[in-house]
This record gives sequence, structure tokens and C-alpha cells, in this order.
Amino acid sequence: MDSPSARRDVARARDALERGETTPLATHLAAALAHSPALPEIHELLGRLAARAGGGLDLFPLEAHAPAGRLAARAHLLAAAGRPEEGLPLLAAASGLAPAHDWAGVPWVADPALGTRIAPGLLARTVMRLCTAVGDPAPPTTVTPLRPYLSVVRFAVAAHGEHAMLLGAGSALARRLGEVRLAVEWAGRGARAQPSKLAEIWLGYAYRSAGRMPEALAALRRAVAYDPDDLSVYADVAATLADLGRLDEALRWTELALERDPHFDCVVHTAHRLRHRADGDVEHLVGLADFVRDHPDDAHEHTDLEECCRNTPWLGGLPSGAPLPAGRAPVNARPSADALHRLQRVAGASWPHPPGAYDRALGLVLVEPWELLALLAHPETARADQQSGLEVWACLGLLHHGAEEPWLESSRRRLLLGLLDGDVDRVTQAALFALIAYAWVDPEARPDVAAVVAGRLTETASGPNARAVAELALAAPGLDRPTRELAAATIRVPAVPRPRGRGRSLLRWRRE
Repeated sequence: MDSPSARRDVARARDALERGETTPLATHLAAALAHSPALPEIHELLGRLAARAGGGLDLFPLEAHAPAGRLAARAHLLAAAGRPEEGLPLLAAASGLAPAHDWAGVPWVADPALGTRIAPGLLARTVMRLCTAVGDPAPPTTVTPLRPYLSVVRFAVAAHGEHAMLLGAGSALARRLGEVRLAVEWAGRGARAQPSKLAEIWLGYAYRSAGRMPEALAALRRAVAYDPDDLSVYADVAATLADLGRLDEALRWTELALERDPHFDCVVHTAHRLRHRADGDVEHLVGLADFVRDHPDDAHEHTDLEECCRNTPWLGGLPSGAPLPAGRAPVNARPSADALHRLQRVAGASWPHPPGAYDRALGLVLVEPWELLALLAHPETARADQQSGLEVWACLGLLHHGAEEPWLESSRRRLLLGLLDGDVDRVTQAALFALIAYAWVDPEARPDVAAVVAGRLTETASGPNARAVAELALAAPGLDRPTRELAAATIRVPAVPRPRGRGRSLLRWRRE
């Protein structure tokens, strides 16, 4: 990838090289690499630097948390100095920081000699660190830039075909890049060459990627036999059993692991996901969200909550179908263009889960509450064909004002409850979702929000838009069973619309 920024940094680096100014030279070269790691002009300058006394390595010292550009520069200079086996781990670290960049698309990485020259144990550790950084599977935009590392492993396997750690790590990388057959082959060879828990785990993962679930289950059970105290493998066994349709067995495995450690993150995530899969109760996902909130350091590698919420009305985004009628705004004022721009910037029809929607609206704390309320009637918001849910995001934004106030006495609660008056429309729908999203992030607010939702559901149960409220209710934490069953029944059998006067039941559950 070429970029104007890289071109500017190359020009400045060239000037610094001519003047003998080494510090700005290193700064601009590293910056240029961060923008366009394969730009020929950068490598021409690196070549000139490598030809000088000392090879320029002192300009790019190794230190903790070094940026990707500096790591790559040192890697290329090591390769130029005849030490490519030392440079590859640094280049892979750069790929881990920015995997969509083409860091490894250079001749010295493609040289077959590198795979035979680098120690197989070092290459295995390098590949394992890279796999941890890029995810499983690797995002599509990263597959091509990461393929040169797989080529290095191919050449290394050809030279060290019985090195179990190399075969297993290579299998993990191949699996991430979509080379499933190769992943199974290498993992199987590794397990035969040196049977171990890790070898069986790699083999089980490879079989899972290939859709060979019975074989995956057998491999993972063998991994448990090697180390009955590794609870992460219990979670893998449970997930595989669930994929085989053996959900009761899967849940028993999670229960067995939770008896040993009720806070082990892999098992907690898997258990909540499988319980939700078993009965569809949103409380399992709320419990998982609570765990993620209370254990943030343990949750960054898990996507169970997002996967369970995806494509579900209000849990993962706006419901499909025709939108409700546009609503009204409680204030008659013209919001600023900046307020509208900020709202449009955060808006969208989908979100990872309700706490994620709440977090995404944080930037709207810079928009005054009266402007958020006025935006509810803005022409851009009221357009019937818009699918970004601007009303939803305006109401979510209200939650971030006066956040220090106790919930029951807060102005944010009062404003959102005020928006629930009237018929079911996009504004009342958005306000109710904002209340529900807040209940996800604040357990102390759940009884109050559950009462509000139950009252609104009862109020609208026989109205023309009852289904819209019922979908929201099924996303709400803390609802009692009868209310949840009423919401589910409303969705299964839509209520017959009929004229009705506005009752007084709202007064019993609203607390001004």
C-alpha cells in the first residue's frame, strides 16, 4: 500500500540520511514502514543504511512495546546483515500489531533457505505468538499478508518433519488462514511424533475447522486425559459436544469444570452461551455480561456474548421489518449541526450487545441533553427510510448525562420515562431500549427497569404495535416469568389491533 504520508516520511528520511542526522532518519523510516511496509523506496533507504558501518541496527533498538515500524526496520537490517533468522520474529511481531499490512512480502522472507536456517523451536514460538495476535480464523483482510509466514513453515517442515511443536504451531497458522487440510495433516503428524496434551488440542482444533466433529471430540478427550486440571479443554469438549447436538452432555462438562473453579473465564463464557442455546433465556447473557464487566482482563479473547446477541432484535441491533411511525420531541428547539454530526457518527443499525451499544454512545456526552431531545424530531431522524436508528442513539446518549446521580432520582431516568408517554412509535421504542441497555450495565437499576418494561408491555399488549414492545421486553434483564411468557406469546401470535383508550396503568409503574 502506497500513501502520501509514507512518501513524505521517505523524503524526510532521505534528507536526514544525506545530512547524517540519524535520529530523525530512524524516526521517519519507521513511520514510513508503518504506513507502507512494502514501498520500494523505503527498502532502498534501508539498503543504504545497512551498507554503512554498523549496519544501522543501533538506530532501532529493541525495547518493550516498540512500534511496528521500528520492529520491521530492525528485522530488515538484520536480514541485510545475514541474520534473517533473527529478523523474522521481529517482523512477525510487527504483523501481530498490524496484521493487515504486508510486512512479510519481501524477498528475504520468501527465500526457501530461511525455513531451513531458522531453528524449528524458535519458528514455532514465533508462529504461536503470531496466531495469538491475529485471531481464529484470521480476518479476510489479513490472510494474504500472513501467507509468507506459512511458506516459511512449509520449508521448515520439509527440513524438520518430525518436530512436533513446529507441526502443531504450523497447523494453528494454517487453520487460521483457511488451509484446513494442511492443518489436519500437520497436527496429525505432530501428535504421532510426540503425543501430548497440546498436540491433541491442535489436532482437535484442526478437526473442528474441517467439520470432523467426532474426531475433534476424541482428540480433545485425549487432551483431558493428559491433564485433567486444564479447565480450558473442558470448555472445548463442551463446545464440540454442543456442535454434535449433545447439549446435555456439553452442559455437564461445563458444570464439572465450574465445580472446580466457578470463575474460570473460558468455562464461564462457554457455560452461559450453551445455557442460552438450551433455553433462549436472556438472563444467561446478562450473567455473561456481568462476568465480562467484573473480569475485563479475562474477557478480551472471548466473543461468546457478541455471537449470542448477533442477529437478534435489540440484543444485536435494530429489528428487521418496517419501522414504526416517527415520534415526537419533548422540546421545540433547533439542535446544532455539530450535535447532528456527532449523533450520525455513532449511529448504526447494529451493535455487539446492549453494553456495547451503551459504550458506543459515550461520545454523546458532548451533546447537551436538550439537543439530544431536539434531535428526536430532526428531519434526518424522522425520515421513514433511515435505518441507522438515530432515535435509539439519541436516547442512549441521554444515559451518559448526570451519570453520577443515583438511578432512581436521576435526570436521565426522568427524561427517558417522559419519552414513553403516548402511542408506540420510534421515540418510545428508543427510550425503552435505552432503559433496557442501562439495566444491562447497572444491576441495581434492573428491578426498576423491569417494572417499567412490564408495565409498558401490559399497556400495549392488545395494541397494533404490541410486537415491537414484546421484542424489547425479551431483551430486558430481570423480567418475571409471566411477563416474559406474555412477551413470547405476543411475538408468536400478534395481537389483533383494536381501538382502545389510554389506560391509567402507566401511572402505577412510572416514578417521576
